[in-house]
Amino acid sequence: MPGTPSGADLRLPHPDVNWAIKHMPLTARAVEELAPVLAGKRLAMCLHIEPKTAALVTLLARAGTRISLTGSPGTTHDDVADALRGEGVAVFGRRGDDEADHARNIADVLACDPDLTLDNGGDLTLALAATGAPAGYAGGTEETTTGGLRLRQSPDQTGKPIVVINDSALKLLVENEFGVGQTVVQGLMNAANLMIPGVRAAVFGYGPCGKGVADTLAHLGARVAVCEIDPIRALHAIMSGHRVGSSVDVVSDAQVVFMATGHPGVIGTAELDALPDGTVLAGVGHFPWELDRDALTASTLRTVEYGDTSRRRGHVLADGREVVLLDDGRMLNLTAANGNPIQAMDLGLTLQARSLAAVCTGDLAAGVQSVPTHIEQRIASDLVDLLSGSDRSGRR
Repeated sequence: MPGTPSGADLRLPHPDVNWAIKHMPLTARAVEELAPVLAGKRLAMCLHIEPKTAALVTLLARAGTRISLTGSPGTTHDDVADALRGEGVAVFGRRGDDEADHARNIADVLACDPDLTLDNGGDLTLALAATGAPAGYAGGTEETTTGGLRLRQSPDQTGKPIVVINDSALKLLVENEFGVGQTVVQGLMNAANLMIPGVRAAVFGYGPCGKGVADTLAHLGARVAVCEIDPIRALHAIMSGHRVGSSVDVVSDAQVVFMATGHPGVIGTAELDALPDGTVLAGVGHFPWELDRDALTASTLRTVEYGDTSRRRGHVLADGREVVLLDDGRMLNLTAANGNPIQAMDLGLTLQARSLAAVCTGDLAAGVQSVPTHIEQRIASDLVDLLSGSDRSGRR
C-alpha cells in the first residue's frame, strides 16, 4: 500500500531480520515507491529463507503483496520462516526438507494461482510452465545463473517475461564477486575451523562467484590454483596472480577444493583419484551436483562423520585416502555462514523488486531475458550515492 514505512521504521519479531532491514535502504526505497504496482498481486516465491530475503518478504507483504513462499533444501532458517508466518506469509517447508519435500512445497506455493513468480534455481518456474500458468500470470524473475540456463534450455515455457537477475552485470560485480567470495570463505572457516593463510586451495570456475572466492582466499594468504575452461577467464585468473591448470593438475596438491562452475559432474573419477589425503571439498554453486556422487560412492569404502551429520563427512576411499565433503556439497555461504552480506543482498533484492514491477507494467517482451538497462542504471546510481555518502537526487 502507498505510504509503506521505510526500512528503519519496520519491526519484525526476529532480531536478525530487524538488523537486515536496518541496512537495506535501497530495497526499502524500491518497495515503498513500487507499492501501488505490487499491492494486491499474488506472488509465488522460491528463495533461500534467511534474514535478508525475509526483509524483502516483509517489505512486500506490508506493501500489500500476497506472498506464498518456500526455500531450498538445507538452507532455510526455521526461526526466520516462523517469524514470516507470524507476518501472515504462507511459508512452506523446513530446513530438513529433502528433494521430495521440496517438490511438494513448490506445488503448495503454486496453488495460490500467482500473478507473479520470484524463483531461485528454476524449480518454481519450470513447475509452473509444465502445469500451465493461470490466466492472470504476468511473468516473474529468476535469481540465479543456473536457473537462467535451465529456463532457457527447457522446452516448457510460460509465454511470459522472466527476468534473470544474475544476468545483471551490476549484481555479478557487487553480490556475486564481492559478496559470495567473502561469505563462502567465512563458511569454510565456520564449518571446518581451518586456517586460510598458507593453505593450498583449488577453485573450479572463475566466473564472478569463483573469482570472488579465489581472490578472497588469495587476499587472506592462501595459495590459489584455478581450473577454468574459458580462455579469457583463465587469462584473468593468471593476471590476478592465480595459478591456472587442468582439473587434475589443480587438485593434485589441494588441501581445499571449491566448486563454483554451476555445472554437474565437474569433479569425477579422475579428479577424485588425484586428490591428496585429507582434502576438503566445498560447494559454491546453487545445486550440489558439481561433485559426481556416483563416482564418489563407487570409490568410498566407508564414511566418517566429524561432528553433526553431513557437516564434515569423511569418505575413506579404496586406497586409504580420505576426502571430506562439507555440508553435503551445498552452498557453504548459506549452510555454514549467514549468506551474502546485507549490503550486497540489498542490491540484489532491489533488482528483484524493480524487475517484478517492470513485469507488472506489461512493457517487457515474453521470454527469458536480462534485467532492463534502465533498472540497472537507476540502482547503480543510487548505490554510488549511498557508498559515496552523497545523494545527487536529493533523496534521503
